[in-house]
Amino acid sequence: MAGRIVAGFGVGYALMIAPVYTAELAPALSRGLLTSFTEIFINAGVLLGYVSNFAFSKLPEHLGWRLMLGAGAIPSVFFAFAVLTMPESPRWLVMQGRLGEARRILLKTSDSKEEAEMRLADIKEMAGIPESCTDEVVVVEKRSHGEGVWRELLLRPSPTVRRVLVAAVGIHLFQQASGIDAVVLYSPRIFEKAGIKKKSSLLGATVCVGISKTSFILVATFLLDRMGRRPLLLSSVGGMILSLLGLASGLTIVNHSEEKVGWAIALCILTVLTFVASFSIGLGPIAWVYSSEIFPLRLRAQGGSLAAGVNRMMSGIIVTTFLSLYKAITIEGSFFMFAGIATVTWVFIYVFLPETRGRTLEEMEVLFSKWRWTLDDSMK
Repeated sequence: MAGRIVAGFGVGYALMIAPVYTAELAPALSRGLLTSFTEIFINAGVLLGYVSNFAFSKLPEHLGWRLMLGAGAIPSVFFAFAVLTMPESPRWLVMQGRLGEARRILLKTSDSKEEAEMRLADIKEMAGIPESCTDEVVVVEKRSHGEGVWRELLLRPSPTVRRVLVAAVGIHLFQQASGIDAVVLYSPRIFEKAGIKKKSSLLGATVCVGISKTSFILVATFLLDRMGRRPLLLSSVGGMILSLLGLASGLTIVNHSEEKVGWAIALCILTVLTFVASFSIGLGPIAWVYSSEIFPLRLRAQGGSLAAGVNRMMSGIIVTTFLSLYKAITIEGSFFMFAGIATVTWVFIYVFLPETRGRTLEEMEVLFSKWRWTLDDSMK
């Protein structure tokens, strides 16, 4: 338990920092692609975990579970060394007055010198530094410890900041409330309830869940900066709603039939796979991309941490209550409930989330200051 707590701190840091760091380093036109890498590699790791667990399960029981847990230390060691080679965020450097370092990093991460200078000028404007200033280091108002940020974010937010906060926290709340962790973590139990009893078949079906989840995140990666955030989010959640309704219906038929119903079992397996695929093509990666790019520079770290905290809190609530929930209202009733939550999620995205594709991080505050929901806006 102590080890899991320490690992939890590391996961929490990474979940908050990785998408924000990537968004601040990436050019606007490829920000969606690069920021979604966080979700891609998380799910690639989950898939490797499924596969390695499948292999370790064949070892003696006293050894297998220890290797399942201990194997996670190997990529962590590589990650620790890789972090030492990473450049600092140019936006953070500008806020500390280290303009020379920021310029050099932007030159390495931009397609041209002109693009780097334009990005630097936008960042300096948001940080309150004159565009004409070319010093290596300048004195700026210190905000690195978050003075006044939480007050501006939570206690006295402007209408623009309030819209940004609702969008960022809402998308993370609904991402987890729609039941993804219940499906992924309890998929063996779902398949068992659907009528699959053989242990090797349960593990094999679970591996298929991991493959489906990872594969469709790769698809989302290449569509994010072409189709935009809103179309992918709306189609993703629409697919999740249909999949949850299909899964709940299939489980209802299986659990209320005296004989084994093959097509209903197949429907349950198929809808679990389509659910994780639908999640992975939109809501899964885009929640992290969206929340990391919409906060103003001065609020980005605290806003991102708040959104990530809501995400993990809701995940914990779903995971720890799912078994009690399905015992209280049946497993099919649980997924009908998740389908209802997913429907509310679709409406929330339709109403509250404007399109951000192709905009620089510095333009987001202007976008949300002008955002008013109308039917015409929602169709854009």
